[in-house]
Amino acid sequence: MCGRFVSASTPDELAQYFGAEFADDSLEASYNVAPTTEVYAIRDADGHRKLDTMRWGLVPSWAKDIKIGSKLINARAETLFDKPAFRAAARRRRCLIPADGFFEWARVTGQKRKQPYYIQRGDGDPLAFAGIWETWTVPSPQADGGPDPDGEHAVITSCTIVTCPPNETMARVHNRMPVLLAPNDWDRWIAPVNDPVRLAELLVPAPNGLLVVHPVSTAVNRVGNNFPQLIEPDVNPPEADNTQSELFDTGNGAS
Repeated sequence: MCGRFVSASTPDELAQYFGAEFADDSLEASYNVAPTTEVYAIRDADGHRKLDTMRWGLVPSWAKDIKIGSKLINARAETLFDKPAFRAAARRRRCLIPADGFFEWARVTGQKRKQPYYIQRGDGDPLAFAGIWETWTVPSPQADGGPDPDGEHAVITSCTIVTCPPNETMARVHNRMPVLLAPNDWDRWIAPVNDPVRLAELLVPAPNGLLVVHPVSTAVNRVGNNFPQLIEPDVNPPEADNTQSELFDTGNGAS
């Protein structure tokens, strides 16, 4: 599961790190990226990597309402090429979703509350989440309703983050983690044509030792909070119950 993450690197920094061409859209730095907001994504553009923006929460082309995207922020690697909501995009439209780090929540021993943790690379480099993307055309306004705020026949490009079982580091916090792709696998993943069997080989837990984890303030629980202090270590956190770690409730069941 990945329900919140950090995107504080500038588009120029991301374009340089990922060797991508930067499109026009630029997003403000966010220390609490939430579903249904715009995020950076890198996809193939005629054999080149292109850094663009997409709406987080996949909206399948056949969807009747954009609201379905809030339930499809993650896609399980185990069923990625079979589930109707994801299979077309998984076979033809894959992307990298860059992040500086992400948050996960674990139960606190003897309490109902959950402790948030921040997870990032030990060397501080950006993470490359495996993602898939899709386009959706906003339906024409109904006779009894007003025009859609995005405009009649507007096209929405959206994405979702692929998740897999945890590595040893993440297992202390949660039973899922985003698929993190190594640089030598980026082009293989985003290539427009590829073999699902070979692609599935990439959908595995990150190597042990790649990530570092530390507890952070519960201020991150509030979506409206967005400041650098959210990723600073909590010096006196409660003890997490590692035997019952589960999702922070984001309303998503697709992870």
